[in-house]
Amino acid sequence: MLSGLIGLPVVGVVLLWLCPIAWVRAVAMATVAVLGGWTGLLVAQFDVQTAGWQMVEQLPWLDNLGLSYRLAVDGLSLPLLGLNTLILGLVVASEPPAQRPRLYYSFLLLTGGAVAGAFLAQNLLLFFLFYELELLPLYLLIAIWGGARRDYAGIKFLIYTSISGLLLLAAFFGLVVLSGSGSFDYGAIATERLTPAAQIGLLILLLLGLGIKIPLVPLHTWLPDAHVEASTPVSMLLAGVLLKLGTYGLLRFGVQLLPQGWRVLAPFLAVWAVVSVLYGSFMAIGQRDMKRVVAYSSIGHMGYILLAAAAATPLALVAAVAQMVSHGLISALLFFLVGVVYRVTGTRDLQHLQGLLTPERGLPVVGSLMILAVMASSGIPGMVGFVSEFMVFRGSMPVFPVPTLLAMLGTGLTSVYFLLLVNRAFFGRLTPALAHLPAVTWGQRTPAVVLAVLVVTLGLQPHWLVRWSEATVRYWGQG
Repeated sequence: MLSGLIGLPVVGVVLLWLCPIAWVRAVAMATVAVLGGWTGLLVAQFDVQTAGWQMVEQLPWLDNLGLSYRLAVDGLSLPLLGLNTLILGLVVASEPPAQRPRLYYSFLLLTGGAVAGAFLAQNLLLFFLFYELELLPLYLLIAIWGGARRDYAGIKFLIYTSISGLLLLAAFFGLVVLSGSGSFDYGAIATERLTPAAQIGLLILLLLGLGIKIPLVPLHTWLPDAHVEASTPVSMLLAGVLLKLGTYGLLRFGVQLLPQGWRVLAPFLAVWAVVSVLYGSFMAIGQRDMKRVVAYSSIGHMGYILLAAAAATPLALVAAVAQMVSHGLISALLFFLVGVVYRVTGTRDLQHLQGLLTPERGLPVVGSLMILAVMASSGIPGMVGFVSEFMVFRGSMPVFPVPTLLAMLGTGLTSVYFLLLVNRAFFGRLTPALAHLPAVTWGQRTPAVVLAVLVVTLGLQPHWLVRWSEATVRYWGQG
């Protein structure tokens, strides 16, 4: 069952290279449709009352190196697996590339399979292999199908994330060696043998490596460039799923494996979270490019996850998982809508956009969906953004009251920069240069509609989102 989430994309890639070029998009969409059904079966078999690992798969591999093929799922990984499958499906269903479709869809499927493997891995080296495996196809997706400065953005992404992987590998080796474990399997690592000083040292390495991936200020500079130069589907995949590998690692390796070191560094992490939230928000206010506004907004909202993880109360940890899913849905929706505006108007510059909400000749449906998306990101009640952020603040307040209050300012600032974006681009009189915009079909809007429905549905029924993680988090608290 679990290996299928990794193997099905690989099978899809093989079929892509065997089928005629005219069938490539259909084969890619069929692959993600099967993957969606497979994920649904996994969700149906998952027991929300079971706190530990479920559906464990294990095969010996390189025992002398402590590397085994061990997969399992719990309440932390399951929501992220569902998010990965959903975003991958919507990305494949988006506008096809202008060139090399076979290669393009192959890289998308390989990236999705590698991300699923990282969320399922129960061995540190296996996690590292999947963590690195998604690096190359994503770099090529930026470098081949990106914008004018795609080479610069792709190389910058490659360098930063390669350093991230090296730091993680050093921390993993240190964790195994210092604990005296003979295996990199999570369950075999005797973290109780580590002194608090050793845990703190290993945790610093992990935080630097994962801080690049999330990204957290000041390790974030690769992200705005990558988003601006990446195509719309790649930005959706990057913001919606790939950044969550970093926050997933915080919870899995920091909170779960190094609890003593985490408690010592937690106050510093809360401050770091506030810095990321406020910095991302203020930088978003000053941007003219719509995509840069959303990119800096993403940096700010990822800081909420770090704040919740630093508090590490049961409610805060459930909130961290909810915020990961919430941010994935909302950011993917925002990037998709910005991509539609760019495709239709030829610009993302807020100085040259105005009146797009005009019913007769503008983009009224796209504008309405954009308003919904920015309301969700701003934490308006009734949407998933409100649910996740309220839980973050409620779970973190008893532990870090001052950082939580400062982080709440980020919600107000989110309203400011997105109000500026919507007011400049969508309200007012449609400029003559934009008087004859091509129509956007319902088929081209479908990914946005799906994401918008989920944003509202999970906002009205938050239990459908948080129920998967509650038993796992209680188990961590008992440990």
